[in-house]
Amino acid sequence: MDFLERVFKLEEFETNVKTEMLAGLTTFMTMAYILAVNPGMLSETGMDIGAVFTATALASFIGTMVMAFHANLPFALAPGMGLNAFFVYTVVFQMGYTWQFALTAVLLEGIIFIILTIFNIREAIINSIPENVKKAISVGIGLFIAFIGFTNAGIIIQGQGVPLMLGDLTSPNAIVAIAGLLLMTVLLSKNIKGALFFGIVGATILAIPLGVTSIPTLDSFTGVPSLKPIMFQFRFDQILTVDMVIVLFTFLFVDMFDTVGTLIGVSEKAGMMTEDGKIPRVKQALMADAIGTTCGAMLGTSTVTTYVESASGVAEGGRTGLTAFTTGLLFFLALFMAPLFLMVPGAATAPALIIVGLFMMSPIKKIDFKDYTEAVPAFLTIIIMPLAYAISEGIIFGILSYVLLKVFSGRQDEVPKLSYLLAVLFIIKIIFV
Repeated sequence: MDFLERVFKLEEFETNVKTEMLAGLTTFMTMAYILAVNPGMLSETGMDIGAVFTATALASFIGTMVMAFHANLPFALAPGMGLNAFFVYTVVFQMGYTWQFALTAVLLEGIIFIILTIFNIREAIINSIPENVKKAISVGIGLFIAFIGFTNAGIIIQGQGVPLMLGDLTSPNAIVAIAGLLLMTVLLSKNIKGALFFGIVGATILAIPLGVTSIPTLDSFTGVPSLKPIMFQFRFDQILTVDMVIVLFTFLFVDMFDTVGTLIGVSEKAGMMTEDGKIPRVKQALMADAIGTTCGAMLGTSTVTTYVESASGVAEGGRTGLTAFTTGLLFFLALFMAPLFLMVPGAATAPALIIVGLFMMSPIKKIDFKDYTEAVPAFLTIIIMPLAYAISEGIIFGILSYVLLKVFSGRQDEVPKLSYLLAVLFIIKIIFV
């Protein structure tokens, strides 16, 4: 206990070992769904689902441990929702690239983030992006993730004569998803910690008698799934392509705002912000994100980011890196229970995607809808993402419309200089790609 006190400075932050470890357990319970959701999503690209499970758990462990010991903050990291959706549904399915291409972009993103963090450039880039577009990105991704959840459950299907339509709500998959959504919502309304996790468990149990999934046999517990099928699988021959630049930028952009937004929100909730409104040890926290992403790409998973679910542990009293250490340790232990997580069907994780989509909607309350040069770019960012089934297209429409509207309204001085450069790049992409 004395060792933990010295390392994490518990007394200085007015906390104790019991409180911190309980907070870490709470955080793990609220974000453990990623161990089921991420392998399921990435396996749609042809990646080995067992290997992705191992990569997800290890990347979460590494990133969270860096946060614990380097930043001494109670935040946990894992492959990010939204970023994994972009990986699968935009880069691989829509653009037609291989998952190896996508992993290469994630690796480059992590390396660039390490460099940008060392030279304090990330904050400068963040400050140059229009505020309302930043908020809209979170909302748009939320709608996109929820849409994926509805389609994975068969609740929304491709239409006959119309683009989309309601699916068969009496199908086993739809029943499992709807039941899971109801359970999660009830648990959330009662402030039960781990509502998403318990909702997935409940939906999975229901899925067994309905024939949607089956209980793993004892023989399936043969150890940790091998990383060999996906580890160090990169396509360096495509680094200099235009599409790589677009994909890499989108990964950088989305992760940058997701991480910083989470750090600000959770720090405010914990009362940890400094008097001048800054996040304590933010450089170290951003480095944890960068290292986690780089290591995650090498292992074979999508971008690692700080999780907003860390707020659940903070609400339980977590104030130091011991909270993150506890969460990271639980991710490592989860490696040895792979069959239990891999038996979870997409219909059971679909309601978690829908609820996470709801969580990401809150910034819409802070968007300025009175000024049309602000409202229209924000709205386009939000609506294009789910309709075009691509996060990157929403970002392109948002920033490009922002620049054009400000210029034609005679308010070009309001446009950050970097946004002009981004607009030019997006126009080139639209014309030539």
